[in-house]
Amino acid sequence: MKRTILIADDEKNIREGLALALDDYDCLLACDGEEAWKTVNEKHVDLVISDLRMPVMSGDELLKKINGAYPMIPVVVLTGHGTVEAAVDSMRNGAVDFLTKPVNIDHLELLIKRTFANMDVIEQNNAMSRELEELKKGQKYSKIIGNSTAVKKMMATIEQVAPTDSTVLITGESGVGKELVADAIHSLSKRKDGPFVKVNCSALAETLLESELFGHEKGAFTGAIAQKKGRFELADGGTIFLDEIGEINQSVQVKILRVLQEHEFERVGGEKTLKVDVRIIAATNRNLEEAIAKGTFRQDLYYRLNVVSIKVPPLRERKEDILLLSTEFLSRFAKKNSKNVDGFTAKAKSMLFNYDWPGNIRELQNCIESAVVMTKHSVIDVDDLPSKIAQSGENKDFIQIPIGSTLDQAEKIIIANTLSHTSGNKTKAADVLGIGRKTLLRKLQEESNE
Repeated sequence: MKRTILIADDEKNIREGLALALDDYDCLLACDGEEAWKTVNEKHVDLVISDLRMPVMSGDELLKKINGAYPMIPVVVLTGHGTVEAAVDSMRNGAVDFLTKPVNIDHLELLIKRTFANMDVIEQNNAMSRELEELKKGQKYSKIIGNSTAVKKMMATIEQVAPTDSTVLITGESGVGKELVADAIHSLSKRKDGPFVKVNCSALAETLLESELFGHEKGAFTGAIAQKKGRFELADGGTIFLDEIGEINQSVQVKILRVLQEHEFERVGGEKTLKVDVRIIAATNRNLEEAIAKGTFRQDLYYRLNVVSIKVPPLRERKEDILLLSTEFLSRFAKKNSKNVDGFTAKAKSMLFNYDWPGNIRELQNCIESAVVMTKHSVIDVDDLPSKIAQSGENKDFIQIPIGSTLDQAEKIIIANTLSHTSGNKTKAADVLGIGRKTLLRKLQEESNE
């Protein structure tokens, strides 16, 4: 299906000459601004090329009307050499660009292709944003983003275990979002109105960790000038999240085991036994069974922690979620930094998809934030991404589909990658896929409506 371009110029030779040169598009012609405005209201128009000086209604007035009523229709203005300043003013009023007469056809065609490419990016980003919003509405916990089989299975486990008081051990590589899983369990539990206390065990020195977890009495050690409540006391009635539990020493392990078994402990330097009602959620990126074999982690504590185990999949095993996550981060950081960034070029999306993300979601988030801050354009392109990500996507002529993907999910991955390969050209993508362009458009529309 060809794009439709409206050419408005009071000089017949110019408008007909441009229509002849732009034969890859369906061209509509108007001899003045009023006729052009009528056409815009009555027919589908993808782009307008308009002279600035026309009878009845000027190009400036036409631009203002189109920009006010149909802001998504881009307008390119034509001007004589003597009115370049007026053309610059028209860009301030919403024109995407201007060309001086006589028109350089090669320059015009390049400008049109670039404009339509940007429109495709915005259209695809809007579709992805709609999909993201629908996904959030359909979930009980909206902070975990993903439509992959792996994430759906994980969310089902979270929803099943959350209402119970069972201890949960969350495993997974660094940066996969273990803290979000813990937050989801607490938020969906009967303890949601109680405290949710987080402790990063690896960030605290061994000498401080015991005091931080269980508190201390005044004078318990040098510097203990007053009594201090520990994190377990503060979490009473709620949930405590022990992140990187594999890093704690044996003496602290014994005290945590006692809390799990007896729900009681003493502060450092204290004799009074304190009772607590707290749910424990632990997380680690280490293999605790290997740590048990080495003698650095207690087997009895492991069994007590591992009542319910949730493994958070690495990003490379849920690649179909990359563009959803990227869209979420783009929206978040564009708003935070007051930048007008609408989406990603097809090549940039291909690079994001093909990179293996050893740092997982944390690395992806940092990448998108950097790209949003550094880009000078309205869309993020390959040059805005870290060089290692761009280089990793070079010369890849295959598509990766994670095991466990449904046929529908596999089809979405194939279509997205093929569009990336053809730089967003739907006609070429349809040819590569061996389907008609209308079929491809229908499938893309179905995706955006899901």
